[in-house]
Amino acid sequence: MSGGASASIDSLNRFRIRPGLRLVPLAALVGVAALLSGAGSAAAHEAPGSVTVQVLVRPQEERLQVLVRTPLEAMQEMQFPVDHRGILDLEALRAGGLLVEAANRWITPNFDLYAGREKLPTATVQAVRISIPSDRSFTDFDRALAHIGSEPLPAAAQLVWRQAMLDVHLETRLGPRDADARPRLSIDPRFGRLGLQVLTVIRHESSDREARVLQLAAEPGLVRLDPNRAQASIHFIALGLEHILSGLDHLLFLICLVAPLRRLRQLVFVVTSFTVAHSITLIASAAGWAPRALWFPNLVEVLIALSIVYMAFENILGVRGERRWTAAFGFGLVHGFGFSFALGESLQFAGSHLVTSLLAFNVGVELGQLLVLLLLIPLLDLVFRRLPDERVGSILISALIVHTAWHWTGERGADLLRYRPFATLMEVIPKGALPWLLVVAAAAGPTCRWLRRRRSAPTSDDGPPGEPEKAGPRA
Repeated sequence: MSGGASASIDSLNRFRIRPGLRLVPLAALVGVAALLSGAGSAAAHEAPGSVTVQVLVRPQEERLQVLVRTPLEAMQEMQFPVDHRGILDLEALRAGGLLVEAANRWITPNFDLYAGREKLPTATVQAVRISIPSDRSFTDFDRALAHIGSEPLPAAAQLVWRQAMLDVHLETRLGPRDADARPRLSIDPRFGRLGLQVLTVIRHESSDREARVLQLAAEPGLVRLDPNRAQASIHFIALGLEHILSGLDHLLFLICLVAPLRRLRQLVFVVTSFTVAHSITLIASAAGWAPRALWFPNLVEVLIALSIVYMAFENILGVRGERRWTAAFGFGLVHGFGFSFALGESLQFAGSHLVTSLLAFNVGVELGQLLVLLLLIPLLDLVFRRLPDERVGSILISALIVHTAWHWTGERGADLLRYRPFATLMEVIPKGALPWLLVVAAAAGPTCRWLRRRRSAPTSDDGPPGEPEKAGPRA
């Protein structure tokens, strides 16, 4: 053997694997292969990010029919038969009864049904079916029911398990009742554990086939599908009361509006003007007469902030309040649109009592305003009486409020300018100058009124302001 060949063999021997370690790479490869082959036999998963649950409800004689559609991937901890590509084995899925098991584990325990105050028995599974994501049968109860009862997908269908939809037909006993009696149904959906973000869409068809659609968060609590007039009124009065008490911008505007007022007649006149104005725009917006542009809600939010700035500047400059009712009326129109945005998402709970619910919401807002004023006016009066000059208290409170409203104006104005109708304005106005321009515009009105009052006031040579000149002795 030549010297070169001997050197090559010696170098190879130095890198030879020791006998005890020769099986380690082979065992690792076998383990990985086993894991890969096992992963293709069943699908296990965690909670999906976004889930939409569709629920169709219809009473039929003494039974209540419920149809539910949810993504198959929302059925967590279930082992569905799939191949290495994630394609469902539909034949094995149907033979193993996994769909009925998934429905009983993840759907039927997650909602309760009520007829009036009576809790109905837990719904039982009547039929299940796997559907493709492009199926549109759940837009109508009859179509969805016929779809669930139709022939299942062929065993050879290629459907990725994460794209599959689980359709379930459920039924519960509604109980005997008079032919003319209309069951007042309620539902308590608890589908929040099906995903990180869950939207529940409920379509309720009453016995006279009148359909209503509700879009609910994951776990909204008890929801009345067909409320009577009294139930709708109580719900919307409470909603209006909650909105005015939790709306900090509306509360700050009320404080600025009534802070310098001391006479009861003037206070009643100003508050009534504000109430009438926001009632007008609230009703108009609910009737569909408000602009539908995407930027309009942002514009209203900016104007609400500016209304606070305006009233605060009037208080700081000491503008007389004889015509304050006009500013209250003008800004009340703006605040009414703000109230309508809170009401818009809740009108789905009005049932067939739209007008009643609208008026009830307005009543709740007025009750909230009255409660705030009953607490606010005595408190302000108590504080101002301890000051050497009542105007000092009004100025201090208004200065603190205008600081908060200033930040709101800047933040909301920046959001408003993100919309394309204002792209040209963004190019013209220097960056960061918009909040200053808005505040200057808000302060212009009270400043002009203050200057006009100063100009019309008598000079010091003519005696105190507002005091008639005294006649002196004649020569």
